Amino acid sequence: MNPPAPRTPGIALFGGAFNPIHSGHLAVARAACRHFRLDRVYFIPAGRPPHKASAKLTAFEHRYAMVALACAGDRRFIPSLVEAGTSGKGRFFYTIDTVQRFRRELEGTATRLYFIAGADAFLHIETWKEYRRLLRSCEFIVAHRPGFRLKGPAAGEAGALAKNQAHLLRAVSSKVSSTQIRHRQEQGRSIRGLVPAPVEEYIEKQALYCE
Repeated sequence: MNPPAPRTPGIALFGGAFNPIHSGHLAVARAACRHFRLDRVYFIPAGRPPHKASAKLTAFEHRYAMVALACAGDRRFIPSLVEAGTSGKGRFFYTIDTVQRFRRELEGTATRLYFIAGADAFLHIETWKEYRRLLRSCEFIVAHRPGFRLKGPAAGEAGALAKNQAHLLRAVSSKVSSTQIRHRQEQGRSIRGLVPAPVEEYIEKQALYCE
């Protein structure tokens, strides 16, 4: 009897503003680990995301600290500083840059590289910088979100490529959002259960989202 074939390692990049990171993010990451047998998930707080150029982001240091606290309870979750130093004035940091950086580090290995994205974001993949190259550089784990129907990008080359490279994650449907958490904090309402307890404590001690 032949021995079973060795399992192909898999890692996922989970990028976002994480302003703040919340229980929905962690639920998606855990479900992705189960369904795609991931060894690691890198949580990457965005430095200066182009799609939120005009938005007021909490300082990178705070967002990274909250991500680190949220990741502490799971050895598979790794907080990443790959976009550190880009939150102020200067160049934008695009997903293709981050993915290519990890792709270079994985060169010569059999590791499968995934990128976790929400369905609402993936529906607009054609607006992302070098999206064709991006879709060829990694596979996407597309997390279902309430109120969105994933029909895939437009037909044609981009649609066919996206269909081949995207895997829909239906196991998690969280209604928690960072916007909701910020609003509740501004109103002095409890955010217990919406974020991990250490993150809640950090937000309270640092008086984040109170204005």
